Amino acid sequence: MTTMMLDQQQSIYVLTLTNGDQENVLNQDVLNEYIEIFDEIERHSHNACLVIQSDHPKTFCNGLDLAWLMQQSMQDKKAFTTQLENMLLRLALLNLPVIAAINGNAYAGGAILASACDFRLMRADKGRFCFPEVKLTIPFTDCIAEIVQLLPNQHAIWEMSLTGKSMTGIECLDAQVVHQIHPVETLNTEVFKFAEEMSQKHRLTYAVIKRQLRHRIVEIAKQRQLYNPEKFAHPFMI
Repeated sequence: MTTMMLDQQQSIYVLTLTNGDQENVLNQDVLNEYIEIFDEIERHSHNACLVIQSDHPKTFCNGLDLAWLMQQSMQDKKAFTTQLENMLLRLALLNLPVIAAINGNAYAGGAILASACDFRLMRADKGRFCFPEVKLTIPFTDCIAEIVQLLPNQHAIWEMSLTGKSMTGIECLDAQVVHQIHPVETLNTEVFKFAEEMSQKHRLTYAVIKRQLRHRIVEIAKQRQLYNPEKFAHPFMI
């Protein structure tokens, strides 16, 4: 893999975005690597947690690779958009806890990526969380709007989406966009402390509850044949 690396530290999967010089932007090759990693994680059923982090000190993910995308044909742009949606649906329904460790800017597609995670921990001092699509004149697709709606605060979603306002870690915590903020010096320690706690949850039970809280995402995934009910076949519910 050229843009990310998957490691396992006991019960914690660590997905490190390693293309920071390119701001960890999303293009076809990057999406392929995400899907490959999701497939690998879902091959296993032991209790575990996934942390998504960046090795760049200022950037988590700055969204789409627009320079690359503008060079694609209209047909290829549409195909890429569908694959982006599918990757986000897969992420939103991964059958284990998923934590975004936002150590820097999460802009546009980067903020959407973080929205698909179950929890977001962010550095307190620097970095911005932003949906600038209204300023870029690139609206959400209907599917991506559903991903954004996974954030817990509807007022914050409305304000950020319609104004393009960027929010600091402190503002994100106040608006319940992120679950915790920490100084960058302790962010990694706190992320893995929380990940260790979440990795002890019964994986299948966690996956069922997550599905129950994300009905609309499940319905879209079913329509696209991305949802496998066997992943959520809990013995208690049979």
